[in-house]
Amino acid sequence: MKKSKTNSLIPVEGILDKILVIRNQRVILDRDIALLYEVETRALKQAVKRNINRFPPDFMFTLTKKEIDLMVSQNVIPSKSYFGGANPMTFTEQGVSMLSSVLNSERAIEINILIMRAFVKLREIISTHKKVEVKLKEFESKLQEHDEQILQIIQVINQLITPPEPPQKKVGFTID
Repeated sequence: MKKSKTNSLIPVEGILDKILVIRNQRVILDRDIALLYEVETRALKQAVKRNINRFPPDFMFTLTKKEIDLMVSQNVIPSKSYFGGANPMTFTEQGVSMLSSVLNSERAIEINILIMRAFVKLREIISTHKKVEVKLKEFESKLQEHDEQILQIIQVINQLITPPEPPQKKVGFTID
């Protein structure tokens, strides 16, 4: 198998940074994909528009002004000018896969493979985090049980340590 130049230049971790969550979907912005493919964003958008029937809403969608404003306010992007005036397209994992058929270049194919691997790695990371979260909740539950048992043990020890109060001597006379 031939080793690709792209694999050595762009680690999967570098692509993970470009995956964002928008509309509860993991997506990559058109600008970031264009940079990876080494094409102009304009050319990428034109290729998509010429083949728009290949990109249903679950493969690709265009950001609204409100979503762009939100990205700026959360420092995901530096400013609206980051997109060059046009509303950006975002591509889901399936949309990125479809791009390889629209942009039929060697670089596009190599980058698509890397992006697919990045999405897979992201799913693995999320899965691992969920497993860790479940384990932590189980551990927390056990700790709460143990805390209650330890408190009961401490109360019993305190009762055993505390000497009984000596009987009080009666004051006064007693008649037999």
